[in-house]
Amino acid sequence: MPKILYVEDDEMNRDMLSRRLERRGYQVVLALDGDQGIAVAMSEAPDLILMDLSLPIVDGWEAARRLKTSPQTRAIPIIALTAHAMAGDRQKAIEAGCDDYDSKPIDLPRLLAKIEALLPGGK
Repeated sequence: MPKILYVEDDEMNRDMLSRRLERRGYQVVLALDGDQGIAVAMSEAPDLILMDLSLPIVDGWEAARRLKTSPQTRAIPIIALTAHAMAGDRQKAIEAGCDDYDSKPIDLPRLLAKIEALLPGGK
């Protein structure tokens, strides 16, 4: 069962998406801010990370940069998620180390396709 780390500070978003992913056969671990996301990625070694970009303490941009510079976590694919999609955000996310980018509200079939494309060996 692939393990996904979902880093999201909004409780409603976190609950809704994590339940939908679990129903589709993913194990979901959660973090509430970027700092916690980095720590959980180090301890849990997820197969993929869904990273909200607007996070407290350490934002998603910086968390992605730190994860991609650490030998322990650099190979973990990261999909950036944001509700405030602006021109240039996709490129900025890729430059921060994210492997893909998706906007909120989440279009589940589109996000699942991105997850499956980035998981090692597919789902």
